[in-house]
Order: sequence, then C-alpha cells, then structure tokens
Amino acid sequence: MALSREQVQHIAELARLELSEQETELFVEQLSAILDYAEQLNDLDTDAVPPTAQVLALRNVMRSDELQPCLTPDQALANAPQRQDAYFRVRAILE
Repeated sequence: MALSREQVQHIAELARLELSEQETELFVEQLSAILDYAEQLNDLDTDAVPPTAQVLALRNVMRSDELQPCLTPDQALANAPQRQDAYFRVRAILE
C-alpha cells in the first residue's frame, strides 16, 4: 500500500512534526514499506486461531495483604518539620 506525499504530510501534521522535502520523500518510501509488510498478515490463515484479548497468561503480581508491624506515631512523626500532638502540621492550602 503506497502512501502519497499528502498522506505523509497529514500524518506529520497530526504528530506535530515539521518535515523537509527530503524527509517527506524518505517517509513516503519507509511508511509504504511498513504498510506493505503489515499487509502480509492478511495472507495468514487464522480461522483455527481463537480470538484472544491477551496472548500471555495473566497473573497477579501483588503480594498478599497480610498484617505487618507498623510505626508508632512517634516513629512516624520523628522527622516531621512540624507536628501537633500525634499529627503532621501543615500549612492550609485552601484559599
């Protein structure tokens, strides 16, 4: 599938790219070659292949949610620039 210069310029505009004349000619050739290569996929017989959403098996990579020891309020606030009782003290951000 050969792309025209106008199509390449339109693609460049969508990508917010400014192409010179030489670059436009180069991309006409290169993008057309890429589309020709991808067109070969239409020649494959995929009737026996079931449609899939994922090609790799999904697995949960999260650790199990188990109770762990936590910091005491004094440990958590040890490096706080300002604190008030058992809380961080911060400036108001609402106007």
